[in-house]
Amino acid sequence: MKINEILARKRTLSFEVFPPKKAETETEELFATIDELKKFHPDFISVTYGAGGSNARSAVEISGHLKEVGIEPLAHLTGGPSSPEEIDGVAGELKALGVENVLALRGDKPQDFSKEYCKYFPHATDLMKHLQKYGFATGAACYPEGHVESGSLYEDLKNLKKKEECGASFFISQIFYDNSYYYRLVNEARKLGITSPIIPGIMPLVNANNLRRIQAMCGSTVPIELRNMIEVYGQNPAVMREVGINYAVYQITDLIAKGAPGVHLYIMNRAETANEIYARLENCFHELF
Repeated sequence: MKINEILARKRTLSFEVFPPKKAETETEELFATIDELKKFHPDFISVTYGAGGSNARSAVEISGHLKEVGIEPLAHLTGGPSSPEEIDGVAGELKALGVENVLALRGDKPQDFSKEYCKYFPHATDLMKHLQKYGFATGAACYPEGHVESGSLYEDLKNLKKKEECGASFFISQIFYDNSYYYRLVNEARKLGITSPIIPGIMPLVNANNLRRIQAMCGSTVPIELRNMIEVYGQNPAVMREVGINYAVYQITDLIAKGAPGVHLYIMNRAETANEIYARLENCFHELF
């Protein structure tokens, strides 16, 4: 089923997984993780692939597996490193598997990427135009604090509007830890006439060592109360995990209370993270999803 159609009738719960870097045994572990996630009845699971287009074949395999076990896949397609022929090859395989939803991305150039980047698809909108012939429900990324390459949030919002005009029927946000940035994004998007649902993306910060990488990747501001807890508990992995899970639960509860159209969880292929969040929010999920 197309995700925009699901969003038209209910709030969504979804997860993101990514193909393992190594081979078969890790793929089997991921399939076991997917089996665990299935018990939460997710509306869809997004499948990314590596920077520079690596692991695209595995991503197709995982998307097919999701269809087989009765979960709607949202397959990432990254234009930056790809030629039209490569995109057509992957899109054709996804279509043959019955995949109905894709997330169209430009993708950021990896530091060690040697080939010309964004030769054919310099923007996500270029990829979206190319994909229109396949009839996918197309989603796109958005950035609560503005894309790191944008001069301002308003400039980034204009790009969001272009994505909608090129076929984006829903958006999934990049990671954020201060919900006020998400609410600002939604409010300003609506003022510009953007009407598509904007699903907030949440990544529990369960390891203090990941903070610098996350901030470099998406520029996420970390609120003072969370920073204080990281400073105190960051060197205690067990306590830091509790802090990260509890803070994610707070974010989700607040987002739901204020009308978010769904929640998308970046769980880093770890079913135990989903389990811990669900255990704390089981009644909420049963009532509102």
